[in-house]
Amino acid sequence: MKKFDKKIRVYYEDTDAGGIVYYANYLKYFERARSDWVRQLGADQVNLLEQSIAFVVKELNIVYHKSAVLDDVLTVSCEPTIIKRVSIMFNQAVYNNKKECLVEAKVKVGCVDTRKKTPCPIPSNLLREMRSDK
Repeated sequence: MKKFDKKIRVYYEDTDAGGIVYYANYLKYFERARSDWVRQLGADQVNLLEQSIAFVVKELNIVYHKSAVLDDVLTVSCEPTIIKRVSIMFNQAVYNNKKECLVEAKVKVGCVDTRKKTPCPIPSNLLREMRSDK
């Protein structure tokens, strides 16, 4: 259950008229970090979707401390803290290049069967990788 970091540059499209990152875009940054965390475990999200498996956000608690601005290079962290059979709890944060925490969140995602629209177990091979300390 190691921490994963992803670098993201702030583009004009991410900002409001004042050049400040629009608050909802941090959710996109968190999503990208979680997606790349799964990818680095060897999971292919296209393959998961072909099996009717997806991860969806069930709960979110977010705190905004400071704004990111146009052209910043941000580090988005993703750290699983609790991995269960059907859900994962993450601590996530966004840092600027001065290592100041701009935004932090606790995010719970659930594994769902996209056909039935119901919770389902995380595939056992992926669950093993998630729980591994590699």
